[in-house]
Amino acid sequence: MFFHINTDSEKPIYIQIFDAIKEMIETNMLPAHSKLPSTREMGRLLGVSRSTVITAFECLESSGFIYTLNGKGTFVSPKKIKLNNEWNIDWKEKFNQYAYDTEDLDLMKNGMPYKKGMISFKSIAPDENLFDIDEIKRSFMDLMGVEGNKILNYGYAKGYRPLINFIMEYMKKIGAALENKSVIITNGFTEGFDLVLDSLTSAGDKVLCENPTHNTAIKQMRLHGLDIHGVNMDENGMDVSALESELLKCQFKLAYLIPSYHNPTGISISYDRRKELYDVFKQHNVPIVEDGFSEELQHHSSHIAPMVAVSGKENSVIYIGSFSKILFPGMRIGWIFGDEVLIDMLQSVKRAKNIHTSFLDQGILYHYMQSGSYEKYIKKIRNIYGDKCQYTIKLIKKYLPWEYISGEGGLYVFIKLKNIDSHKLLENCYKRGVLFMPGDVFYVENPAKNALRLSFSRNSYEELEKGIKIIGEECMKF
Repeated sequence: MFFHINTDSEKPIYIQIFDAIKEMIETNMLPAHSKLPSTREMGRLLGVSRSTVITAFECLESSGFIYTLNGKGTFVSPKKIKLNNEWNIDWKEKFNQYAYDTEDLDLMKNGMPYKKGMISFKSIAPDENLFDIDEIKRSFMDLMGVEGNKILNYGYAKGYRPLINFIMEYMKKIGAALENKSVIITNGFTEGFDLVLDSLTSAGDKVLCENPTHNTAIKQMRLHGLDIHGVNMDENGMDVSALESELLKCQFKLAYLIPSYHNPTGISISYDRRKELYDVFKQHNVPIVEDGFSEELQHHSSHIAPMVAVSGKENSVIYIGSFSKILFPGMRIGWIFGDEVLIDMLQSVKRAKNIHTSFLDQGILYHYMQSGSYEKYIKKIRNIYGDKCQYTIKLIKKYLPWEYISGEGGLYVFIKLKNIDSHKLLENCYKRGVLFMPGDVFYVENPAKNALRLSFSRNSYEELEKGIKIIGEECMKF
């Protein structure tokens, strides 16, 4: 504790000491209950008499700034803060309609909550026990060795250049033409789709999608005030005849499709069907937003070229990719691949929202991907999830009164039961510690009340059998 005493000042020295200590207490330089030097020690430090310090301390104590404990010393008193308790805002009156709409569409908040010990078939997150932590640590160290402290500073809206280049090569490998195309890195699929809708649609615009489809996409389209038209699916994806009939009704702003490992059905559209759908959309000049959902998690057949590959050098397909469903969802890394004019505009839109996606996460992911670890990981999880998928379907056929099962890949199976309401079934299963996702939340119209989605990715084989058996036992009560 040091401060300057001005012996030439007209202000008495004890007042100068009083003011200096008072200021230090009020600015928290001296926290509550911290011990002050003794009067003798303070006098020696300041070069003044002990009696002068005693007088200053007496003034401080009488003003409530310090207190003395006999035999222990002098301490700083807790600050007396006046607590205001009269002004209370009713925040519910302040919320706008957007906030209330997000809450209404929030499945996490409105659904049945997970409780410790439950068997949950609800989440489609990957199994974190399969993550290669040692390789991630090594990738972090490699990144810091190359980039140093620069990677911790601000980055660019478009993304980390080495990762962009890597993803461009990845898109080339899956058949996309790179001429006049570019990439922007996003915070997963959710931000990617949000950026596209922000940039290309206005409230009231008509959009097309499969029926059923990804619930998060439905939520985003509804929050943008879009008029969503669902096209029914058959066993091979979106029905072409139904699509043609829908397109004759009015002009659509865009279409949203999940050709590979569709969520929630798990269906992968054949190449021929993709080509048919592309030609129909082309005829009606409707751009396609392709969700590359779990593209790499193929379990049963050879890779089918995405629709962005079907489009060749044309620029009508916007491809949104993400690693969230297969690799480190906590990193929230995704991307948009499309016409360079579109990507250039999306940079400005993204910059206005959140400046850029974490460059640290992008850098770690890039070093992990280019090390060869990703290919090893994909081979491993394809086998693991593929086996679990087959085992889950086997259990469904054994225990459940099903009329329809689909699931060629991904992390889940879609089921339609025989005359059983999945919400009522869930209520009963929840009492026995089992959770699943009712299927009607994936529909934009004419919901299937008897449908449900079972995710198997994070469950052990024992949990799969126990949980599905419980669901079957509850089905028998209807």
